Amino acid sequence: MRIRLVQGLALLSTGLLAGAFGYGAANLIPTFNAVPLDMRLSFHTELMKMNGITMQTAMGLSTISSLTLAAMTRGTARRLAGAAGLLAFTSFLITRFGNVPINSHIKKWAATSAPANHAEILQRWELFNNMRTLAALTAFILLIVLVMRRHREDQAATQAQPVAAAA
Repeated sequence: MRIRLVQGLALLSTGLLAGAFGYGAANLIPTFNAVPLDMRLSFHTELMKMNGITMQTAMGLSTISSLTLAAMTRGTARRLAGAAGLLAFTSFLITRFGNVPINSHIKKWAATSAPANHAEILQRWELFNNMRTLAALTAFILLIVLVMRRHREDQAATQAQPVAAAA
């Protein structure tokens, strides 16, 4: 029962993380690129205030629950959950050391003005965003594979029981 709860938490938190990053990559980034720079900088700054708590919580829960699941399981399930946990942690590291420092620059630019090389810096932010989105999405896919394998194994065990009882 505990494994199922941890598995559910890992799947939920990692799905939310991948979904939030995916939404940003598919919708926010193109919108950022379509509006005037001052609007982008202001919106980006406000968005990062809101994202700070929610995204860090999702990354933390995804990492901890996946690694806990890895510790509770064996074999392929352990490897899948462990890899998912490491990928969720990778999304945190990319965010912390890639996106967050650039967010600090963007915050200053919103209050003053962007430097001449702002387009290059914003492209680097988008590259980091794509990398963390891919890491979170891959973690989510690994957990889906884990759950599907486990479900198939449970079904196979259930179907084998009547045969074993009849013998």
